[in-house]
Amino acid sequence: MLVTSSMFLFSVFVFTACHKDNDNKNNTNKTYTISGNGSGSQVVPAVADSGTATISGTYSSGTGQLITMTNWTNLTGGPTTGGFYIGASGTNGILVGDNWALGSGLTSTGSFADTLTLTVDQATQLTTGNCYFLLGTVANPNGEVRGQIVATPQ
Repeated sequence: MLVTSSMFLFSVFVFTACHKDNDNKNNTNKTYTISGNGSGSQVVPAVADSGTATISGTYSSGTGQLITMTNWTNLTGGPTTGGFYIGASGTNGILVGDNWALGSGLTSTGSFADTLTLTVDQATQLTTGNCYFLLGTVANPNGEVRGQIVATPQ
């Protein structure tokens, strides 16, 4: 009986010690919700216009894919340039990839969808709050609205 009890306790210990935790913080396939609100006051230097913009989407660390939808309202005209940048709030950053291919015929209110594959370093910048989006217009080619991006784990 003592041997059976000892074997049972040993088995419980071994199986408990080998339990894989589902909350493994080293999981390399996390999904993040992307969000951000843009305005002229966030552009460096600030722009005194009434335009606003939002960005939403997802980032998958497993594929490196960032899928976004950017919406804008009340710009001085249709955006002529836009992009995703690495840079802390209040500083000018570095463009990631190419400027967005926004197309023609855009107006002061609209939206744009984009997909971008990030490197590991770029993803680290995204998940630590060091990325932003920016839209420029004819009146403000260096940026009319800018918004810092927040990446929230799902």
